[in-house]
Amino acid sequence: MDQKGYRRGSFQSSTSDEDMLEIAGASLDFSMADDDPPLDREMGGFTSYNGGGMNGTSKMMDFLEEPLPGVGTYEDFNTIDWVREKSRDRDRHREITSRSKESTWALIHSVSDAFSGWLLMLFIGLLAGSLAGLIDISAHWMTDLKEGVCLAGFWFNHEHCCWKSNTTFTDRDKCPEWMSWSQLIIGHGEGAFAYILNYFMYVIWALLFSLLAVLLVKGFAPYACGSGIPEIKTILSGFIIRGYLGKWTLIIKTITLVLAVSSGLSLGKEGPLVHVACCCGNILCHLFTKYRKNEAKRREVLSAAAAAGVSVAFGAPIGGVLFSLEEVSYYFPLKTLWRSFFAALVAAFTLRSINPFGNSRLVLFYVEFHMPWHLLELVPFILLGIFGGLWGAFFIRSNIAWCRRRKTTKLGKYPVLEVFVVTAITAILAFPNEYTRMSTSELISELFNDCGILDSSKLCEYVNDFNSTKGDDLPDRAAGPGVYTAMWQLALALIMKVFITIFTFGMKVPSGLFIPSMAVGAIAGRLLGVAMEQLAFYHHDWIIFSGWCSQGADCITPGLYAMVGAAACLGGVTRMTVSLVVIMFELTGGLEYIVPLMAAAMTSKWVADAIGREGIYDAHIRLNGYPFLEAKEEFSHKTLAMDVMRPRRNDPPLTVITQDSMTVEDIETIINETTYSGYPVVVSRESQRLVGFVLRRDLIISIENARKKQDGIVSTSIIYFTDHSPPLPPSSPSMLKLRSILDLSPFTVTDQTPMEIVVDIFRKLGLRQCLVTHNGKLLGIITKKDVLKHIAQLANQDPDSILFN
Repeated sequence: MDQKGYRRGSFQSSTSDEDMLEIAGASLDFSMADDDPPLDREMGGFTSYNGGGMNGTSKMMDFLEEPLPGVGTYEDFNTIDWVREKSRDRDRHREITSRSKESTWALIHSVSDAFSGWLLMLFIGLLAGSLAGLIDISAHWMTDLKEGVCLAGFWFNHEHCCWKSNTTFTDRDKCPEWMSWSQLIIGHGEGAFAYILNYFMYVIWALLFSLLAVLLVKGFAPYACGSGIPEIKTILSGFIIRGYLGKWTLIIKTITLVLAVSSGLSLGKEGPLVHVACCCGNILCHLFTKYRKNEAKRREVLSAAAAAGVSVAFGAPIGGVLFSLEEVSYYFPLKTLWRSFFAALVAAFTLRSINPFGNSRLVLFYVEFHMPWHLLELVPFILLGIFGGLWGAFFIRSNIAWCRRRKTTKLGKYPVLEVFVVTAITAILAFPNEYTRMSTSELISELFNDCGILDSSKLCEYVNDFNSTKGDDLPDRAAGPGVYTAMWQLALALIMKVFITIFTFGMKVPSGLFIPSMAVGAIAGRLLGVAMEQLAFYHHDWIIFSGWCSQGADCITPGLYAMVGAAACLGGVTRMTVSLVVIMFELTGGLEYIVPLMAAAMTSKWVADAIGREGIYDAHIRLNGYPFLEAKEEFSHKTLAMDVMRPRRNDPPLTVITQDSMTVEDIETIINETTYSGYPVVVSRESQRLVGFVLRRDLIISIENARKKQDGIVSTSIIYFTDHSPPLPPSSPSMLKLRSILDLSPFTVTDQTPMEIVVDIFRKLGLRQCLVTHNGKLLGIITKKDVLKHIAQLANQDPDSILFN
């Protein structure tokens, strides 16, 4: 928090949640965002001020009887004080409860206050579900627009356009109402020139959509890029990034998400939908005072909003709640669990009411399998888990290396050119292959699909022997030429997806990682599934098949392998486990496939963790230098608080404020010459006995208001933090009492406290800073950033390159 521009009488800083900050390069520049005191790096040798010996009067100003606007709030890029926020909410709740016994109106107010959380969840669910439906419908239409247009109404996508057509079932995609661009421009769709024209129009539309997306992001809402989950994890841990969840970010992210998905880039909308839902939650918080004025309460709402986001992304309300609990939330009390469930339920119900795909499903790739799996199939499922873990570790390392290169070279200065080049390469490579030309969601749907009698896909072109068909179940059959063609095309699609996603994730457009990761796994799974199916068909007498797969039986379900592969790759990249399995079985509606999913998810996590401990979101948090203290990691080093606290040996003394002997001018000088977020208050410079802790922002606002509204407050006025004013001569100017902004119970530890305990305290209480004492005297301070730097040093990483890069 750089306050060099501080001037007397002009202390206020922007606190609007809609304020936008340009992102330089690939991430935010936090280099001057000192979170909390101890040493002023910019001053050569700055010591504590003691303005003792001032002459003054006994006249004093008992200021701040009523709380001032801005006092108790936080600057941008600062960490909230969880303990103080929770304490303030308890005080507010106690006051409302005590007043409810006095009058009927107060009782109604108490009931409405208790009910407001549920009402807010209802609004979040309705808004998130509506926006998700709008995004789904728009993206589906614009994706098809790259290939042609509907004559019956340009607003219809390909599938909806052909609903009323009289074509046969096998020709359902070739209805006369839908015309490709070559048919529309030159009158026919066959031949080399028609193919080239369709190819050209596909690339042009893709470039148009992606360029429009990146220009909107760059021009109106720089925070709308990326998936948003790393930043949301950081915000939920207590960090403040103003504007990240504001209304402009919501509007631009919603529009550009549709454009980015429609452009055909290797990205998904699921991660950004979590960001969109959290924007909805943050904006709707302003309707209710208790959430608007309390940062900790607001973060409970954002945890529930994240659950609603995953609920509409996958049509998985329970999976959404578990995702919020397992992956993004820092503080998740039982009350938030219930409210998250309610918000996810409302969001899923709203999306179901909109019915964006016209099939009464919440997602495009919903599928149902009916055949049981055999125990021996766990071997290929575990192999898919190993592949998912290897792919996850490879992707994280490659993507982080590319993003770091983007940040440290000139590449980061040309985001529009980067998007243009990546889109052009993606579109040129994607069009010739039908499995990369279609949207990634449609590809996953095709790969998950269990072939039936009426399926006309290449993946289902088997050699049919209808004499052996029993009921609805088709037996394992010999693969026809269409299946072999599809296998080659899928293998090429797999190679393209594996590499192009590395360069796509992290560009300056909204980009989710769930769908590309699932696509990679689904392709690998389908390839393995078809290979197993053909192996069982031609070698059913082998010992591994003889006990359970007789000739003419339907033994292997390739679509199930695709689903397990999708779960394995998504788990390898994100390191999700429980929530991932629940999301996948909610997608398929089959409880009997939980064991294969669990086996693949756990295997992928073990393999990926063996190569690198961080998931993709944690890796991006570290790359961008966000002050996120990971709760899952254990601290196992034998260091003490005195090894981490500041000031260190040979450093200037700690900057402190005395309780009743410093003037307004003394304190303004401290504020001018340091950049800390707060200052310890001591009895005197000599005793160093701790009284409390005062925030810089509260000091600035209080002094400014006192100068404007209180008579007699001048530069030589004494500021005191005690209950009673110090004895001063009658001729002294008015004194200023600021006890009400003083935190009288700052968290303290002794200098001999093990850092293992200190780190645990910071994690579980969400502290901003912790004061260090020795025999009751103030010795130093440990901030959250000091803890993060210490952990980085112990991991043999350069702390200055990690924090606030």
